Amino acid sequence: MTRAESAESWLLQRCGRWSSALLSGFREPFPCCRCSCRRRLLSGIMVCFRLAPVPGSGFLLLCLVLGAVSSYALELNLTDSSNATCLYAKWQMNFTIRYETTDKHNKTVPISDLGAATYNGSFCGDDQNGPKIAVQFGSGFSWIVNFTKEAASPSTYLVDTISFSYNTNDNKTFPDAKEKEVFTVNNRVALKIPLNDIFRCNSLSTLENRDVVQHYWDVHVQAFVQNGTVSTTEFLCDKDKTVTTAVPIVPTTLPSPTKPVVGSYSVVNSNGTCLLATMGLQLNITHDKVASVFNINPNTTNATGSCQPQTALLRLSSSNIKYLDFVFAVKNENRFYLKEVNVSMILVNGSVYSISNTNLSYWDAPLGSSYMCNKEQTVSVSGAFQINTFDLRVQPFSVTEGKYSTAQECSLDDDTILIPIIVGAGLSGLIIVIVIAYLIGRRKSYAGYQTL
Repeated sequence: MTRAESAESWLLQRCGRWSSALLSGFREPFPCCRCSCRRRLLSGIMVCFRLAPVPGSGFLLLCLVLGAVSSYALELNLTDSSNATCLYAKWQMNFTIRYETTDKHNKTVPISDLGAATYNGSFCGDDQNGPKIAVQFGSGFSWIVNFTKEAASPSTYLVDTISFSYNTNDNKTFPDAKEKEVFTVNNRVALKIPLNDIFRCNSLSTLENRDVVQHYWDVHVQAFVQNGTVSTTEFLCDKDKTVTTAVPIVPTTLPSPTKPVVGSYSVVNSNGTCLLATMGLQLNITHDKVASVFNINPNTTNATGSCQPQTALLRLSSSNIKYLDFVFAVKNENRFYLKEVNVSMILVNGSVYSISNTNLSYWDAPLGSSYMCNKEQTVSVSGAFQINTFDLRVQPFSVTEGKYSTAQECSLDDDTILIPIIVGAGLSGLIIVIVIAYLIGRRKSYAGYQTL
């Protein structure tokens, strides 16, 4: 058995069949390394990535969990030359980028589906440089966070800087960008963390610099892991410390929830209104085996978003809802549908509940029309999160003069199917009456005769 075959067999035993699938086709010998992947109890797929060796850091193995629980959950475990964990991080993130078009208008594009990522350049640090997490994804996107120690404070370290780069030469993401080049934004964070603690921030954090808005949540990181063991002592961000003071979402009894108030929402760009939505929204949440229902109040809800040729975003937010995203997409060049839902909100116990599904297929209608469903309809984002809609009407593309176009009704509203059912039931009833009358008539016709 060759070294490559031996290593592949060893990884298969440690990480399961997904590592074997990844290694198929790799035939160059490589040193055996300790698999740091752990199975996640999420409804997704775990893929183990093997990256090139980093000097002084051994081999880097990453677990990327993709699924309905979150749009992009990352877990990184860096090991040093002795196979001891030296850096641990787990987080979720997405981005919003504004750019100028060739016709001198501004467009905003959300980046939430980061696709297959690589992590070249991540390392544990040495005597000259601090630890670094480097992520590359999509067509020219790069995200880097640097950590440093302060000589004056040996018991703490800093989340020093975060930089994000994007390439507007990517015509799919930036189809009509005026300037075609690589842009980089740098953010000075200077967040001080105790050396022996793991930093935790479940709440939504936002960095805004020039034309880029970065969102992070469910963050856990320890950049200087001591003795190869990740700490269980948490150092909380300020938002997590005060999150219990926020107005909680009060759960209601599931069997008889009240009908939500119908609200009207819109998105406006430089050309006018580009997205219209009218609906009553009811959120059904199951968390820690506790089910609750929350009706969205349109009077206290803000609506923002963006419109692109192939995608459109409606984002709702309030004091309890950090964001509730409805992402629409075009398919087959002639129809639109609801493709993605992302939500992050504060629950009654003060914790932040975040979930996402980027592979939905609801509210399908032709381009140039609107989709309408007056009766109650359920959008199942996951087994633990559903959205009930009432009196729904939505048009994410081709809005003219700020008004809805002709609506395509959902099957629940289509009463034409009742006509053949009613006619069929009536005919069946008539036949039954005729048969019964016939049998009664025959019985009476023989009543006056006796057998000789």
